[in-house]
Amino acid sequence: MQGCNTDRRQTETNVHWLMLSGAIAVEIVATTSLKLSEGMAKLHFFGGAMLLYGVSFVLLALALKAIPVGVAYAIWSGVGTAAIATIGIIWFAEALTAQRILFILLIIIGTIGLQVTTD
Repeated sequence: MQGCNTDRRQTETNVHWLMLSGAIAVEIVATTSLKLSEGMAKLHFFGGAMLLYGVSFVLLALALKAIPVGVAYAIWSGVGTAAIATIGIIWFAEALTAQRILFILLIIIGTIGLQVTTD
């Protein structure tokens, strides 16, 4: 019977990691929409960004039921930051420098480190 409880807890934890992944993805789209709003000049992008940030926070809050807050927030913000920096370089022609690449890689390494050291 113990095996069933362990399997159930693992499934629940996996669902929470999926919620965190969803929160990250939605936050990336929200931040990209915020950039596309051109300082709130394009209200449909701005409104979409606000709605998406709300969805992202709901998913993050649900993920926190099983993932430690320090780990979840670090991963949520770190992956989001690295992704937005990459999107800025690719889609918005922001500067690509060796320093930027290094620091994006450090964010990714730190995020992976937190994930693999989580209970």
